[in-house]
Amino acid sequence: MKGAVLAVAALAAILAAPAQAADVRVGKGNPTAFTFTPVDIGKEYGIFQKHGLNVEITSFAGATRIHQGMAADQIDIGLASGPDMVFVAKGSPVKAVANMAGPPLLIGLGVRPDGSITNVAQMKDRTVGVTTLGSLTWWLARELSKTQGWGPEGIKSIELGTDPGMVAALKTKQIDAVVMSTDAIYNLESKNEAKLLLNFGDVVTDFMMHVIYATDKMIARDPQSVRAFLAGWFETIQYMKTHKAETLAVYTKVSKIPDDIASRTYDTTMKIFTTDGHFKDSTLKILAKSYVELKQIDHEPDMRKLLTEEFLPKGSGS
Repeated sequence: MKGAVLAVAALAAILAAPAQAADVRVGKGNPTAFTFTPVDIGKEYGIFQKHGLNVEITSFAGATRIHQGMAADQIDIGLASGPDMVFVAKGSPVKAVANMAGPPLLIGLGVRPDGSITNVAQMKDRTVGVTTLGSLTWWLARELSKTQGWGPEGIKSIELGTDPGMVAALKTKQIDAVVMSTDAIYNLESKNEAKLLLNFGDVVTDFMMHVIYATDKMIARDPQSVRAFLAGWFETIQYMKTHKAETLAVYTKVSKIPDDIASRTYDTTMKIFTTDGHFKDSTLKILAKSYVELKQIDHEPDMRKLLTEEFLPKGSGS
């Protein structure tokens, strides 16, 4: 009898114990950009843990690197740009699983503060630094050239990786401008090392700046963790909206930028986050058309085949 009681008690303890958290490897397309810091914030304040996940974060220098990381099974989930969906069209073994941010309000064009370039019209045939070829920064530079009537190559792009490389090239006049996050440009302005010439959110308005991707392996192996990650992500966005101080505490630690610039970035950028993750047909059409215009592929893909919305939280609204 005593043995039976002990067995029942042991079984009850097992059933009452919390399930072991699943490990999920998440890659960020930029180590310091505000739009990627929700994963740091959700981890810091236990939101992903609440959804049964242990999140391991790795940073990459641009779109090409992060898609290489997913293809090499270094990460399970990637936080990257909307235009990166072209990699899926080219055969990258991933799916877009959530539209996470709209117009590119966090990306700007920075130039030297010496007055050598004072308006966009002076950018023709100039060279700009971007993270990687095929990345969001590269895509936006080419889109800007098109809006000026110069075609996609009226502004030249050079791949320079992370921000320090671009800043060094700008200072030494190897390039004429940089495409990088506005918070980084604000920081350079404070040190008189650059100035913001334009915000790409004012140029490209119907847009999908960032997307969350999951590898095909992850979707097949552990679909519940994909679903849990997205639930944790969108809960984190809601948390950030009502907890500015807590958000900035993590963001300043990750980005190493001053408090006043971090606060300015929060105020101007929070509104671009989606709260439901659904994809818009109008934006998908713009991207599909751009892939052909930019000569990335020779036909417009069926964008809906490059994504899935099955893991999005139910009942959330944008």
